[in-house]
Amino acid sequence: MAALVLAGGAVGCGGDDGAASGGERSVQQVLTAAYEKTAEAKSAKVEMTMSMPAALDGGGDAQMNGVMGWDPTVMDVTMKGSMLTAEPGSPEQVRMVWRDNVMYMDMGGAAAKDMDGKRWMKLDLKAAAESAGAEAGQALSGVENMNQDPTEQLALLLESPNIKHVGEEKVYGVTAQHYKGTLTVKEMMESNESLDTLKPAERKELLANIEKSGIKGYDTDVWVNDADLPVRMDVVMNTPQGDVDMSMKLSDYGAKAQVEVPPAADTFDMMEMLKQLEDLAGDGTEAGGLDAEELAELEALDLGSST
Repeated sequence: MAALVLAGGAVGCGGDDGAASGGERSVQQVLTAAYEKTAEAKSAKVEMTMSMPAALDGGGDAQMNGVMGWDPTVMDVTMKGSMLTAEPGSPEQVRMVWRDNVMYMDMGGAAAKDMDGKRWMKLDLKAAAESAGAEAGQALSGVENMNQDPTEQLALLLESPNIKHVGEEKVYGVTAQHYKGTLTVKEMMESNESLDTLKPAERKELLANIEKSGIKGYDTDVWVNDADLPVRMDVVMNTPQGDVDMSMKLSDYGAKAQVEVPPAADTFDMMEMLKQLEDLAGDGTEAGGLDAEELAELEALDLGSST
């Protein structure tokens, strides 16, 4: 899970005052312009891929595509890949809707059978972070890898000192300027807003856990087109267990990003479900006549087992 924590603040790196784009503008000028243009666009279509080595939470890959918006943050995407299907009975693909810092995942008909016909799992991200300190911060940051707000990543680029201009390249058929750099664990944590709810002691504990895992930081790349908009953002994280790779393609800036959340009657709350499972484990009883196999199926719905 420590790898996912880093991924939660991923696709960002540093900046310097060296020449970029043929020496006409500095790196800082290019990235400042990219930040302003991206913030103004407010939304885009997104395609994202992620792969993890088997030694990290079972590993696997995931793909996501759809539309996302920022200011405010919204998302409506479809996900698929082996990370989702690792648990028996898991759906082959999942639709995810994100609005008002709350995420909803369509877990499919199998989940609905076990949840009184409710197929949408609800996760309030702020409530999750506040409920269990550093441990929840790790899980939440894993979820945040699906919410790569490009304006936040570009702001981070401007704050860090080591971004370099690689040169002009073709990306998805588009001419773009390539920038590359590194980001430390500490810089990532300072930029990750999902960790703001942690107390100082909890943040210190989380940082120690990440550093203990052997992760020092990660290499990042961003490609900016002639319109000063990022068309691709990548991160490669080197861990003792192997590399974690993420890549995000951005297109159609300004695409409609109006997100409708599912009705409350069709949702079940993940945090409430996990609390019930913890209570059951504490007193050794079973709720609603569920046997051990059925309880295991409920636990499989825990997002941490599939992302």
